[in-house]
Amino acid sequence: MALQVCMGASLLCSFGTAPSALTVLPANRTFAGGPVAANIMDNVPMLNILPFAMCTSPANPMVAAATAAAMGVLTPMPCIPVTAAPWAPGSPTVLIANMPALNNTSKLMCNWGGVIQVTAPGQATVQVA
Repeated sequence: MALQVCMGASLLCSFGTAPSALTVLPANRTFAGGPVAANIMDNVPMLNILPFAMCTSPANPMVAAATAAAMGVLTPMPCIPVTAAPWAPGSPTVLIANMPALNNTSKLMCNWGGVIQVTAPGQATVQVA
């Protein structure tokens, strides 16, 4: 079984240069072993998903412009996540605020091509199916 993801979970982007933390607002009033529990809609950039330091994705317009200015040498630029879709797949059987609970096997796609994944769920006692 997968673990419920909650406030403070560690995240990693495939094109980021540093890990980040998940921020979950207490609006859903659901807790998982202490911290606030997340659902698949906790995917808002700069609110739930904080920057991953620098971005190395050539699909990111800032990285592409900096790389072109550097004569083709890949030049990382500050990360500003762009996540339009929710986390997938989430938990099919557990709902938080009428949305599937976020588990540690879910992934989130960034519009610049990165895959964001959970490296530490923020708690280790609550499991979801």
